[in-house]
Amino acid sequence: MKNNPILYRLSQIMSLLLGARIFLLVLFTFTLYVSTFFLFNQEESLRKFVFDYKVHGIIFCSVLSIAAGGIINRFYDNEKDRVSRPFRTRLQSFLKEKYFLYSYITLNVVTLVISAILSPRILAFFLVYQFLIWFYSHKLSKILVVNNLTFVSLSLYPFFGMLVYYQHFSYKIFLMAIFLFLLMLTIDLIKDILTKNVDKVFGYNTIANVFGKKTSYYTIALVIFLNILVSSIIVYSYHQLNIFSWYFVISIFFFLILIFPILTYQKNKMFWVINLFRVWVFVGVVFMLFNGIYS
Repeated sequence: MKNNPILYRLSQIMSLLLGARIFLLVLFTFTLYVSTFFLFNQEESLRKFVFDYKVHGIIFCSVLSIAAGGIINRFYDNEKDRVSRPFRTRLQSFLKEKYFLYSYITLNVVTLVISAILSPRILAFFLVYQFLIWFYSHKLSKILVVNNLTFVSLSLYPFFGMLVYYQHFSYKIFLMAIFLFLLMLTIDLIKDILTKNVDKVFGYNTIANVFGKKTSYYTIALVIFLNILVSSIIVYSYHQLNIFSWYFVISIFFFLILIFPILTYQKNKMFWVINLFRVWVFVGVVFMLFNGIYS
């Protein structure tokens, strides 16, 4: 491939984008903008929102931090990924390790420079975020239960930042945060089942490989049941059902259907189950968008 410079450079760019998890970043950016304007922002008009440079700066810094996190996590999980994700690892091999590290440092520095320009508090917010992402990849990712809780918390950290920025706290948003936390936790626990053997080889302590298959499935089922309860409370909190509240109504039935292959230990269906849960996160964003447009 080196005989074709253009193709080789494109392969290197693709390697870097995969390391930064570009597809996840696109979805994350869309989700953060939708939730910020239609959920956290209760007072500003669209015009004020568009010209609020701090909001765009925080979202941009969040995206850069997550991209950097994807790169450093890939650095620590490289051996594991060679076994569990051979195709992606092969694509990433077109770029030398030092360039991934240079990109990680550059993304973090740019984030800190922009956040420092925005305000000292925002700078402190992203300093903490970057440290926690690195510490998760370096230490916490191999600690039982802590790895799951930390990963989900770090995924939601930027949303918490936007909530603090707008200072819009409510009982309903608190319930929605619990709903999303439990949904993300369900996805992460199912992922541990799918990577059980690889995790065991490389020393990643998960519920699946420490306590066994049954305990892992029961834990996932418990988390889903809790989310059904949370969904029911959210629906009850709406005095009148709107487009977004129907998402939680449908979620109750969606969870009840997907809990069946979990309670019956159907590991061969877990790949489809985890992807359906991932799609359901995106569906929730779409419901939120339509609710904001038509309400």
